[in-house]
Amino acid sequence: MSESQSLVSHLTELRDRLVKIILAVLIVFAASVTFANDIYHWVALPLIEALPESTSMIATGVATPFLTPFKLTMVLSIFVCMPYALYHVWGFIAPALYNNEKKLVAPLLFSSSLLFYLGMAFAYFVVFPLAFPFFVGAAPEGVTVSTDINSYLDFVLKLFFAFGIAFEIPIAIVLMVWTGMTTPASLAQKRRFVVVGVFVAGMLLTPPDVISQTLLAVPMWLLFEVGLIVSKLYQKKEETDETA
Repeated sequence: MSESQSLVSHLTELRDRLVKIILAVLIVFAASVTFANDIYHWVALPLIEALPESTSMIATGVATPFLTPFKLTMVLSIFVCMPYALYHVWGFIAPALYNNEKKLVAPLLFSSSLLFYLGMAFAYFVVFPLAFPFFVGAAPEGVTVSTDINSYLDFVLKLFFAFGIAFEIPIAIVLMVWTGMTTPASLAQKRRFVVVGVFVAGMLLTPPDVISQTLLAVPMWLLFEVGLIVSKLYQKKEETDETA
């Protein structure tokens, strides 16, 4: 097979896999769009429970009550299909990997999905119940808190994404150690800079409040420590294999 034919076959395979991923997202969306309002209510529940009894969330746009749950359902459909998308990523890159690389990449793809979901779950079950009562209680006297449903959705999606990405730190550390970019010992020596860095990242990735920033920064630091432990275990395993 010539080089041009090989390129065409790879592009064709990539197109087919992308089409399958898009179809999967659309199927999940079609199956769940009927429950769009229920899904939005579940996502908004942490704020609803924190609001005073006499207040509620509002919709300031004419089409907002329809479009906002619709948008949330589409985004969640993409999140749900992430493992399937990563499966196709694996299927596309696996033929080009050596056996020892396959042994590393496959668990990393699975772990990355799991950690992203854990980050979202941490935001929903830990951060939201702590942050929203604080926000509502911090309102100045005479100010009624009635959050627009679209503004709320944008806010929580940013937090979901920020915490999902932040929980990928162990994967990033293992990859850096595996590729030889750094070593666990070198990263451990830079721990003080990492602590400062995670708080800066928390400031940049979350809304401008101390609670969200701290609740993101502390798990990032702990995940950095987990990544160090995992990378050390992997490094020892590689050294043992090479000695044998």
